[in-house]
Amino acid sequence: MRTICVYLVTVLAAFGELPAEWKNVQTFDAPTPGLIKLNLPAETLNAARPGLEDLRVLDAEGREVPFLVSRPVRRMGTMLSPKKFGTSIVGQTTVILIETGGQHPLEAVTLETPASGFIKAVKVEGSNDQHTWTMLATGQPVFRQANGVAQLRVNFPEGNWPFLRVTVDDKRSEAVPFTGARLHGITGELAVGEPLRAVLVDRTENDGQTRLTLDLGAANLTLSAVRIETDEPLFTRSVAIAVRQVGENAVTERVLARGTVYRVAVEGQPVSAGLEIQLDVPVPTRELLVLIENQDSPPLPVKSVTVERWPVEVIFRAPQAGRFQVLTGNPRCAAPRYDLAALRGSLAIAPLPVATQALGPVTVNSSYRPAEALPEIEKLGAALDVNAWSCRKRVEIARAGVQQVELDLDVLVRADPGFRDLRLMRDGQQRPYVLERTSIQRKLVPEISAANDPKRPTVSRWKIRLPKARLPVARLTCTTPTALFRREVHLYEEAVDERGEKYRRSLADTTWMRTPPGTGRVLESSFSAPVTDTLFLETDNGDNPAIVLQNFAVYYPVTRVLFKAPAEPVTWLYYGNREASFPQYDLDLIAPRLLAEEKATAKLGVEEVLKKSGSSEFFQLAGTKSVIFWVALVLVVIVLLVVVVKLLPKTE
Repeated sequence: MRTICVYLVTVLAAFGELPAEWKNVQTFDAPTPGLIKLNLPAETLNAARPGLEDLRVLDAEGREVPFLVSRPVRRMGTMLSPKKFGTSIVGQTTVILIETGGQHPLEAVTLETPASGFIKAVKVEGSNDQHTWTMLATGQPVFRQANGVAQLRVNFPEGNWPFLRVTVDDKRSEAVPFTGARLHGITGELAVGEPLRAVLVDRTENDGQTRLTLDLGAANLTLSAVRIETDEPLFTRSVAIAVRQVGENAVTERVLARGTVYRVAVEGQPVSAGLEIQLDVPVPTRELLVLIENQDSPPLPVKSVTVERWPVEVIFRAPQAGRFQVLTGNPRCAAPRYDLAALRGSLAIAPLPVATQALGPVTVNSSYRPAEALPEIEKLGAALDVNAWSCRKRVEIARAGVQQVELDLDVLVRADPGFRDLRLMRDGQQRPYVLERTSIQRKLVPEISAANDPKRPTVSRWKIRLPKARLPVARLTCTTPTALFRREVHLYEEAVDERGEKYRRSLADTTWMRTPPGTGRVLESSFSAPVTDTLFLETDNGDNPAIVLQNFAVYYPVTRVLFKAPAEPVTWLYYGNREASFPQYDLDLIAPRLLAEEKATAKLGVEEVLKKSGSSEFFQLAGTKSVIFWVALVLVVIVLLVVVVKLLPKTE
């Protein structure tokens, strides 16, 4: 099959017509025959498949040219333990002497300490004999905050130093114990990343977290660094770099790397900053997520985010000078296997001439027969009788193709908590979909009122009214201006059991404490989803004055449905069947491709109630069950009394 594919490429190209299976074509000029090294731009990697299985190079005669994909050698870090480690207090400094062993060039040292809540300025010196010392770094901060954010690594110019001396400045605070160190050795040549134009397309401020969405402009890139630009003069933040991925028939978010960005000014030392997160991971989509943890601090004012990628090169031998073509965009062809792979080592180090003209822009092959996105999922699923479903909504689709729709409050309330009853229907048949559970949280501001009980004067209680019952809210926050307190806080609701009687259903219990200079101003509590629309928050003040609470908010996670559909005929979303089981679709086999496709945003229409669901009937009738129970009990008592009277002997 591969031989036939190569033959068709050669024959068709020779007649001036490119094969119709390849969508994209780029051109460049080879100045002379011989070895050529060509740097693939980001748009080529985006147009090709992730592993470059569909990349083909054609020479001036239209013949397929064998090539080798080369990725520059990255500098590999090695973690080393020092041969000897010792500390001493000298005046107002802590001096750490490290004997490295001198076997590898070093570029950094990471200190180890059990202490927290400190920041110190350090300097690092290197020596070959412990008599003559060379300054390697000065004024570098090391710190660890109470929330766990830490920076204990000190970088310096690479070199082979048998001895290192680290001096920690203790003038501004007490000395902290340092128990060890890790040495960062280096091997290999330094690969230089290429700048990548990334566009900030969305910024979402969750409580305690800034969520940035970047459009990289291309997929299938291997990133080398992400840098956050900000004018904030003094800060530390923990940062996670993540992507969306498909797993177990749902879309989740996977963290690629974690790090700390900071800008610190230590008195008497120059300002030090670390704003870059180092990476070496492939990103299969063009979307990148940057999650900045603010915790109790205000959101970090981010001006921009810059990204770098590792270059990818193609090496081949040009049989003659002239115009060459690069083909990409064939989702079904097999990866080529050339004998040139055996020469990988020699070609990678050979001095090669580079094409005088850069690879041209990606254009559409004039012979290409455009195919619709993901034709494998055009067929609908099995037929389904929807009489057991209680609700439906029309999916409003603006244009055909891959769709993305967010589940609204109506669906979240009436659907099964695990969403096993969601069905997309068209003409009586199911439309396969993938469920995406995101880390995005939507904020709701509930109605708050005091609900103190006069019989319990020391207890403060707040009534929290939600927009709907059975909302999948999972987090509650509020703030207080009270400066000093410690309280046991209880969150609960008054649910109704099967007999229609109310009972107290506990949702969360936590200890909330605030001490000067102001830590713990925000109460944040996670809890299981309630079944009613009214929550109660209470705390016993004891002999202390009541605390004041304000700025209440609840949060629920965003869930989306990804699927492919035309604008017509109408697609419906059915939900509200607690007896339904999870659907099993073959779409999971190509779900990564579904996620990589450009998606249109669909919307849900007005809810249509087809019949009362079992859960709705329960909640509507629960209030009357108690009355029915007592009426039935009275009737039974009356009947028993009549029977007893009839059985008694008649009096003369």
